[in-house]
Amino acid sequence: MSDQATVDCAPPAAPTTAMLDWPVYELPHAEKRRRLEAELSALTRHHAAHCEPYARVLQARGVALDQAFTLETLPWLPVRLFKHRLLSSVAPDQVFKVLTSSGTTGQSPSRIVLDRATASRQTTALARIMQRFVGAARRPMLIIDHPGVIKDRRSFSARGAGILGLANLGREHVYALNEDMTLNLAAVQAFCAQHAGKPKLLFGFTFMVWQHFVLALQAAGQTVNLDDAVLIHSGGWKKLQDIAVDASEFQARVSQVAGAVRVHNFYGMVEQTGSVFVACEHGHLHAPAFADVLVRDAQTGGSLPFGQRGVLQVLSGLPTSYPGHSLLTEDLGTVLGEDDCPCGRLGRYFQVHGRVAQAEVRGCSDTQVTPSP
Repeated sequence: MSDQATVDCAPPAAPTTAMLDWPVYELPHAEKRRRLEAELSALTRHHAAHCEPYARVLQARGVALDQAFTLETLPWLPVRLFKHRLLSSVAPDQVFKVLTSSGTTGQSPSRIVLDRATASRQTTALARIMQRFVGAARRPMLIIDHPGVIKDRRSFSARGAGILGLANLGREHVYALNEDMTLNLAAVQAFCAQHAGKPKLLFGFTFMVWQHFVLALQAAGQTVNLDDAVLIHSGGWKKLQDIAVDASEFQARVSQVAGAVRVHNFYGMVEQTGSVFVACEHGHLHAPAFADVLVRDAQTGGSLPFGQRGVLQVLSGLPTSYPGHSLLTEDLGTVLGEDDCPCGRLGRYFQVHGRVAQAEVRGCSDTQVTPSP
C-alpha cells in the first residue's frame, strides 16, 4: 500500500479553534469526551495529510484514517521521537519559531515547530488555565530566573517558552537571578518593598526555585516578604533527584523564606506547550477541557483503568503545526478519578510518580522513522 493511498483514505478535516471557548474545568466527562474526540480525530487526519513521517508511522501501524477515534484508540507518538526528528505539518515559510527542550546528558533536545496560529492557541490556552488559579487581573511578577533566557525570540528553550507564556499573566516583571544564576537579593527586596500588601505572581522551574531562591536565601540568612503571592512552578528535579523534596516540604520551605505564598505545581512539556495540568488545592493535577490524560501498560501498550499505575499518555487539541496532539510520555502516573475531585473542578485528575525506568517502553518499537540524511 502506498503512502498516498493511506493518507487519502479520508479527507483531512481542519481542526477548529472553538475549543478555546470551552469552559476550562466545567465540562462533564461525556460532553468533554464527545468534543475532544472529534477534535483529536480531525487533528490525526490533518497531520497525516501534512506530515509525511507521521503518515508513515500510521501506515506502519495499519491505522485507518476513515474512523472516529476514541481517546483510547487514538494513535500516539513516543515523546522521544521529537528528539530525533523535526516533525512539521507546515511549510518552512510558515514556521514562526522552534522550541527546544532542555535535554539531558547524552540526549538531543526535542525540537517543536510552531506556526503563528499554534503559538497563539497555546498562549491563549495557557492564560485561560492559569487565570483559574491566579485570577484574571495581571499581578506584579517575580520571575525566578535571569533575563538572558529569553533573548533569542525565534528559537526558545523550554525555560524561555515557559517564562514568556506565564509572563503574559503578570506586569512590572522583575528577574530574581543574575546571569550567573546567583540570587539578585537587592532586586528581590526592591520588588517586595514596592508591592507590599498587593497580590503578586511568582514563577520559576522547580529545581531553580529550590536551589537558587529558597536555598540561596537560607544560605544568606535572609528572608523576604512575599505575602499574598501565588507561586507557579514546574519542571521536576531532573539532575537534583538526590535532594528532591515532596510537595508539603517544598511549600513549607518556601513559606519559611518568603512568607504566606500559595504554591501550585503544574505538569507540562515543551512538546505540548499550553496544555498544562495544574495541581489543585488537594495536590491533584487536573486536565483542562482541551486536553486529557490516559495511562498505558508499559509492556502491552493497553489503556489502564483509573487507579492503576502506568505510562502517561497526554492529549491536546492545540497543535496543528506539528503532530504532537497524542504523545506517550516517559513518566509514570495514575489517573485518580474524573469529575469528582474535592476541589470541584471537572475532568480527569492524576498524579505523577516519576520517570519510567531507563525511559524504555516496549510499545514504542513500531514507531521508528528513518532519519533524513
